[in-house]
Amino acid sequence: MIKANDPTLKSWIDVAEDSDFPIQNIPFGIMKKGKNHRVVTIIGNQVIDLFELNKRGYFKPMVVPPAVLRNEYLNDFISLGKNKTGNIRERISDLFKKGSRKLKNNEKDRKAILNDVSKVELTMPVKVGDYTDFYSSRDHATNVGKMFRDPENALLPNWLHLPVGYHGRASSIVVSGTPIRRPKGQQIPADSKQPVYGPCKLLDFEMEVAFVIGKSTGLGETIHMKNAEDHIFGLTLFNDWSARDIQKWEYVPLGPFLGKNFGSSISPWIVTLEALEPFRTSSPKQTDPKPLPYLKNTSKRNYDIDLYVDIIPENGKGKTVCKTNFKYMYWNMCQQLVHHTVNGCNVNVGDMCASGTISGPERGSFGSMLEISWRGSMPVDMPDGSQRKFINDHDTVVMRGFGEKKGVRIGFGEVSGKILPAK
Repeated sequence: MIKANDPTLKSWIDVAEDSDFPIQNIPFGIMKKGKNHRVVTIIGNQVIDLFELNKRGYFKPMVVPPAVLRNEYLNDFISLGKNKTGNIRERISDLFKKGSRKLKNNEKDRKAILNDVSKVELTMPVKVGDYTDFYSSRDHATNVGKMFRDPENALLPNWLHLPVGYHGRASSIVVSGTPIRRPKGQQIPADSKQPVYGPCKLLDFEMEVAFVIGKSTGLGETIHMKNAEDHIFGLTLFNDWSARDIQKWEYVPLGPFLGKNFGSSISPWIVTLEALEPFRTSSPKQTDPKPLPYLKNTSKRNYDIDLYVDIIPENGKGKTVCKTNFKYMYWNMCQQLVHHTVNGCNVNVGDMCASGTISGPERGSFGSMLEISWRGSMPVDMPDGSQRKFINDHDTVVMRGFGEKKGVRIGFGEVSGKILPAK
C-alpha cells in the first residue's frame, strides 16, 4: 500500500474525527490568494499552499516549476504525471506527520504555508475542456425506464452491453457554493399537444461522482482496460442539475440538451485514486449478458464510498433525502473511459466524465428527486411541514461523500448549490 495511506499515520495538524481530510487523503484544489491562484491541499481545516512549500525548498530535490503551482487550475500540475504528483503527496505526508519537526518548528514558514479553510476562497479546481455524462447505475436506469417506458422492459436493448453516455456542456460546470438560476425553456403540459415556455417546474438534482482525466491521448488512440487507471487522476462529487420537464420534451431523438446544460456543480477538491485505494470493491456481476472482450472487467474497480444528499430550505432545517453508494455503479469508470475512446476519441488532461445518477435498490438510496418522489407521486415531508416533489426556489442542495476503513475517513468535502428564481 502507498505509504501516505498508512492508517496509523497522524498529523501534527489537529484533525477532527469526522473530518474528510486526514493526512491519508491529501487531495488537490485551487485557492485564490489576492490576485493570484495557488495549488493547494488540505489536512483537517488547514489549507496548505504548495507554491509556498516549493518556494521555501520543502520539495527538494524534486524540481517543481513555480508556474505550475501559481496557477488558476490544476491542469498543469496533473500533467506532471502520476509519479511526480504521487511523490508530492508522499512528501506532504512526511512533512505533516506527527513527529516531523522541520516545518512544524518553523513559525515563519508555517504562517506563509497554512491557511484556515474558513478564511480562503476555493475556486474551480480544473479547466474542463470537455465533459461527458454517463448513465451507468442499473437501478437508476431501471427506475427511469419503469416511469417513462414499459415497466417490463425498463432497460433499453443496448444498456447491458455498453456504458451509455452523452457529451455535455463544460462551460456551465461550477464550483461548490455557486448559485444556480432556475432555467427556462419549453415544456409540454399533461394532456396537451402544444408546448409552453416558462420557468422549469420540475427542477432536480442528480447525485454523481466525476473523474478527471490525468493523461491525454491523441486522436485515433484507444485506452485499454489494463491501463485505464493511468489516465484517471482523481474524483470529485458532481451534482448534475436537471430540468425534468424541459428534458422530457426535448430529449427525443438526440438526448439531453437544455434540460441539463444550465449548470452542474462540483466539490472543490480532487481526491486522487491513490487516496481511495483502501475502498476498492468488486463490481456488480456482468454475466447476462457478458460484456464484449474490450469491456471485460477482471479487477476491483468500484469504490465503497457513501454518498448523501440534503435539501435545506432557505429558512428551515434541512433533511437528508438520499443515502447511496458509489459501489452501485454497474459500469465502472474504467469501462466508461475505455468505451469513450474505443472509436479513437481523444481525451485531454482536465476533461471530466460524470458517473450518471447513482441509485441503490431502495427509495432511500435513489439519487434523484425524480425517483425519490416517483415523478411527484410520493412527496418528501420536510422538517418545517412543507413537502418536496422537486427542488424549490431558495432551496440549497448539499452533497457529501466519504469512505471509511480502519478508523480512517477519506472524503470530498461537500458540493452545495442554492437555487435562485428564474429571471
